[in-house]
Amino acid sequence: MSLYLDHLATLQQQAASALERTGFDTLVIASGIEKYAFLDDRPYLFQPNPHFKHWVPLTNHPHSWIAVRPGRKPRVVYYQPDDYWHVPPSAPSGEWVDAVELVVIREPAEAAKALADVVTSRTAIVGEADAALPGLVPNNPEPLLNLLHWARGVKTPYELVQMRTASRRAAPAHRAAREAFLAGGSEADIHRAYLVASGHTDRDLPYTNIVCLNEHCAVLHYQYQDASRPTESRSFLLDAGAQVNGYASDITRTWVNTAQPGHDDFAALIAAMDVEQQGLVDEVRDGVDYRDIHLSAHRRTARLLRAAGIVHMSEEAMVEEGVTKPFFPHGIGHLLGLQVHDVGGFMASETGGVADKPEGHRYLRLTRPLQAGMVVTIEPGLYFIPMLLRELRASRHAAHVDWAAVERLSRYGGIRIEDDVVCRGAGEAPENLTRDAFATEAVI
Repeated sequence: MSLYLDHLATLQQQAASALERTGFDTLVIASGIEKYAFLDDRPYLFQPNPHFKHWVPLTNHPHSWIAVRPGRKPRVVYYQPDDYWHVPPSAPSGEWVDAVELVVIREPAEAAKALADVVTSRTAIVGEADAALPGLVPNNPEPLLNLLHWARGVKTPYELVQMRTASRRAAPAHRAAREAFLAGGSEADIHRAYLVASGHTDRDLPYTNIVCLNEHCAVLHYQYQDASRPTESRSFLLDAGAQVNGYASDITRTWVNTAQPGHDDFAALIAAMDVEQQGLVDEVRDGVDYRDIHLSAHRRTARLLRAAGIVHMSEEAMVEEGVTKPFFPHGIGHLLGLQVHDVGGFMASETGGVADKPEGHRYLRLTRPLQAGMVVTIEPGLYFIPMLLRELRASRHAAHVDWAAVERLSRYGGIRIEDDVVCRGAGEAPENLTRDAFATEAVI
């Protein structure tokens, strides 16, 4: 049996149920349009509507549409212009073609005619406002989107195959980046090594690579790639993924240059974090409240800080008094799939509402109980961020901190270790897509 065809059948069942429950008879989805810089004819990188690429593996196809009607094949309106300025999309090909009713158009406006017979007053049209055409104006009905977003949290077997492949695409690139770091490369050098090894360009990465050396590792979403080589390559943090058929991997690793002397303390801290991270991965179980894993990460952070002699307080007191937060200021992870930070993470139920974050933990991106088939990231961190450390130093807890140790470790920036993890059925251990990919790449 084809995993893609099974996936398509699942989406059709979910759409039919959502349409019936919300009073619509047809679902129409816009892929989106190219957007241009202000006062310029240069387009930004095209980002497809994730609802569109959920149905067909088309990630570079602006001005295309899908119409879903219960009991009928989906209709795909495929934009393939005659163009000598740019390379137009190739002729439709792949398993999806025989599974849909295909209409090829040459001009964006032709989509309105190609869908005129299916659009009624009871049509749900999902897309950005600027995708609108006469008779095709996105209305994005919230009750229907809630049902679709909730269902999207659980991946089909086809989707899991794409995500395993995305992890395997990223693993050798992480190793190539590490080699570039150990060779003394700049952040820009390391980034280029990653692109070559992954087969990606900047255009098709699932997100902009975070490539950090030394103190830059303390910037959570460090956005630059310094072209100058550092005088000393002490530490390296890489947050980078890959993409396959619209599905992302999201992987972070931290290394220290053990070829140079004097880095044993930080190397030991990375090793200890790896142990705790794997403990958190094992907590990804069906029915577990993801918020509890986040709070567990703070307890584990407290254990690291105490064991390393950085903070001299009980672990319980550190968590209770918020002393772990300056060292671990972000959430433990998020849903992953068609989007790197996939939708539906805060939903209270399939009909909407908000499942609150734990008090005082505003950056957590997922507050739902885990279900079999969900894919989440587990990414604990331990950082030495000057701004947050200044606040801690001004607090009543400053006397419990070994500031000499903090100063010594601050030159490394910080640590983050991130794996992509599949929640499996009741009683089953989670599947670690990232560790499996690294193990496979090592064998190869």
